[in-house]
Amino acid sequence: MFNTQLNETQLLIKETAAQFAAERVYPSAQERDITASFPSDIVREMGELGFMGMMIDPEWGGSGLDAVSYVVAMEEISKADASVGVIMSVNNSLVCWGIVTYGTDDQKERFLKPLASGQKLGAFCLSEPEAGSDATSQYTNAHQEGEYWVLNGTKNWITNGTSANTYLVFAQTDREKRHKGITCFLVDRNTEGFEPGKKEDKLGIRSSDTCSIGLMNVRVHESDILGGVGNGFKIAMESLNGGRIGIAAQALGIAQAAFEAALKYSKERKAFGKPICELQAIQMKLADMSMKIDAARLLIHKAASMKDNHQTYIKEAAHAKLFASKTAVEVALEAIQVHGGYGYVREYNVERYLRDAKITEIYEGTSEIQHIVIARELLKAL
Repeated sequence: MFNTQLNETQLLIKETAAQFAAERVYPSAQERDITASFPSDIVREMGELGFMGMMIDPEWGGSGLDAVSYVVAMEEISKADASVGVIMSVNNSLVCWGIVTYGTDDQKERFLKPLASGQKLGAFCLSEPEAGSDATSQYTNAHQEGEYWVLNGTKNWITNGTSANTYLVFAQTDREKRHKGITCFLVDRNTEGFEPGKKEDKLGIRSSDTCSIGLMNVRVHESDILGGVGNGFKIAMESLNGGRIGIAAQALGIAQAAFEAALKYSKERKAFGKPICELQAIQMKLADMSMKIDAARLLIHKAASMKDNHQTYIKEAAHAKLFASKTAVEVALEAIQVHGGYGYVREYNVERYLRDAKITEIYEGTSEIQHIVIARELLKAL
């Protein structure tokens, strides 16, 4: 069983994240959503607070905290702005985790330290135009020339794509072996032939940058292969298992923000001579929203606790991600309904919460993929 109560350290992290989110992230969230501008200063400050490498040992530039601390911080940051939350999530869950788990000491010194300390930013390059949920169908390839590997191909939907310094790039090094022929490379942004494309004009999480990456004869030294040749698919899948907990926490933050906005508005708005919070129809909505949010939080904290205790958490991470993302969309929709016409305009923020929520059902494994993951884990236990 996991402890549903936060310990002293986790409470301090939650309070620190909440204060930073309220004072630095939220005030500019709406403007950054409109302009689709990357929050460079905020990301730098999150690094100074230790939020960009939370689960990394201080020896390698991180904060040395547990996964529960990470998800409570993610919830608070994402409550203020889910765009900032996903920047933080990718750097922590997909980039730093992969390097600390599979990297050599030399790779940790050169790549992990600046990433975990927030001096640099990372990106995770797995998806392609023709390989999204089916990550084994990689077209990006790499062949060896002496001490170097030469990469060619295109990556798609890369979060932090135009702003990152270090990229984990997955490529086929032996197509006949399919998933066992995929290798992960650590690629510096300034490598010749490495070309981030233009930012995508997205529905939501607009101040996080997303783009395609072109690789034309990109030469990577063999010392920058992460985890050995042929182990890329394993690294990607294990990274995504942990990443799903972070995205679930992002979804939870969005849901909590939408719920609090609806609750506040329902106390202020009057109809039929009384605040609408006294109307049973509104009370039922608020009750359902609160219930789903609490259930999502319990699923997330359970998965994070299992990760901290070195237990297998694949099913639990999928549970958390599937339920929390669905909750985020449903709660944001209901928050708009509670606001009525005002919910449809930017001024009241809830329309942003809905636009931000939708992506949590898609990236780092669609809801459909989560159902498959859960079912496979259940069948393994028979």
